[in-house]
Amino acid sequence: MHKKMKKKMTGRRAAACLCVFLTAALCAGCGSRSHAVKNHEEDLPMITVGCDNYSPFSYMDVDGDLTGVDVDLATEAFHRMGYEPKFEFINWEDKKELLEDGSIDCIWSCFTMDGREEEYRWAGPYMMSHQVVAVGEDSEIQMFQDLKDKTVAVQSTTKPEDIFRSKDPRIPELRRVISVQKRDLIFVMLSKGYVDAIAAHDTSVDQFMEESGMKFRILEEPLLAARLGVAFDKNDERGIPEELTETLRRMQQDGTTERIIGKYFENTERYLGELNED
Repeated sequence: MHKKMKKKMTGRRAAACLCVFLTAALCAGCGSRSHAVKNHEEDLPMITVGCDNYSPFSYMDVDGDLTGVDVDLATEAFHRMGYEPKFEFINWEDKKELLEDGSIDCIWSCFTMDGREEEYRWAGPYMMSHQVVAVGEDSEIQMFQDLKDKTVAVQSTTKPEDIFRSKDPRIPELRRVISVQKRDLIFVMLSKGYVDAIAAHDTSVDQFMEESGMKFRILEEPLLAARLGVAFDKNDERGIPEELTETLRRMQQDGTTERIIGKYFENTERYLGELNED
């Protein structure tokens, strides 16, 4: 279980604290960014990581512990850099504003870099992502062209939404594109027949089927292969993104990244192979 920040002490208890704790509490109460807050147990600077509830990248396990590919990678990387990560589930649609106002230090949650290079200051890439289209197991849809006049559900502010709402020549004219805030809703909508298809990361489709027992079929035609990275505010000048990029590179070289990904996925080459070719 990741360590939680201790609540500030007030009244007589605060007066009885050691001066070092008072100093840390005062620092925590000022207007500095969250990474400057001290974790008293580890004596490490705290860095706040914004993430979505997005299995298998960042989610709560059966014991109520936060886990996932990104959680494990972030914990390892930031510990190497001398930080204690604090993970917070965020409203995904507000992610950029949360970075800008300092509510979080970075976004690490299966976040695609491609097409967003100028929107954020990036660390990585650390992994490849594959966006796919999934349909019901008995659906007659076999390829993108079969989506003509169909209804597709996507999570809002994601790459699939960009693709299906743009003039991508691979996508025929659809009846409707439905964007929802919570990713799990697209799977429910497909299982209930409210939509004809959904688009998402292949890993999330596989994970949902495994956990729910529902059966979908992923189209063989790939939607997008893209790099995943860690997003910081575009004006972040602390040097952390650059240091994190180097740390992630070393983790790939020493086999740590492959080991962590291998805990969740069988075919690690699918998620690292194309990355290593760059």
